[in-house]
Amino acid sequence: MEPQLLHSVTDSVATVVIHHPAKRNAMTAAMWAALPPLLGTLAADPGVRALVLTGEGGTFCAGADISTLRGSPREAQELAVRAEEALAAFPRPTLAAVQGHCVGGGSQLAAACDLRFAEEGALFGVTPAKLGIVYPASSTRRLVSLTGPATAKYLLFSGELIDSARALRTGLVDEVLPRGELGKRVAEFTQVLVQRSQLTQAAAKEFADGRTDRDEHWAARARESAEAAEGVAAFLERRKPRFTWTTSG
Repeated sequence: MEPQLLHSVTDSVATVVIHHPAKRNAMTAAMWAALPPLLGTLAADPGVRALVLTGEGGTFCAGADISTLRGSPREAQELAVRAEEALAAFPRPTLAAVQGHCVGGGSQLAAACDLRFAEEGALFGVTPAKLGIVYPASSTRRLVSLTGPATAKYLLFSGELIDSARALRTGLVDEVLPRGELGKRVAEFTQVLVQRSQLTQAAAKEFADGRTDRDEHWAARARESAEAAEGVAAFLERRKPRFTWTTSG
């Protein structure tokens, strides 16, 4: 099978799989270019309430396919940044499910997700210093927002890999699961996400990502929607809430 991005939708969760096992799921130029339109299609589907990004087999993504950098490293980097920004802008919760290597462009993609769950034994690295590449400003700032400047500098200056325990300690990942339990935990957690209010999630995502010009927009959406009334009624009636507001509506 050619290197590609596979996707499926099950129980309101879209799963995007990086498929290039011959090179530990390294991203080719075509794969970088394919990600934004794929995300656009999934974002337009009202049945998608959360998205999981993962890799084929036992690894997440070993970065960019270096052979694609021979022609124009700048063009390759621009493709990666567009893919990263499209992932960060996805309107519903996103989660990177990480096994094995999550390096270079792989870490770039994982950092663009809202959450990162990793299996014990996963390795993380940001490796442009090994290639003499200036890491994009937007990607650097996103990494700093997750780990703080000290860890970001350690990763960027050295290109060294860190294990899942250190990634958890520094904020690069949110949960570390024992071997064999990542898939089950991701499935359970994403089902929690799809049952929650999309209004709450969408507003919180923008606020947490630093957007400061939409406070009144979200206040108006809250006033217009019936989400809070439904949430309170469900709590008092001891039932699950039936939230109906959607980002596509």
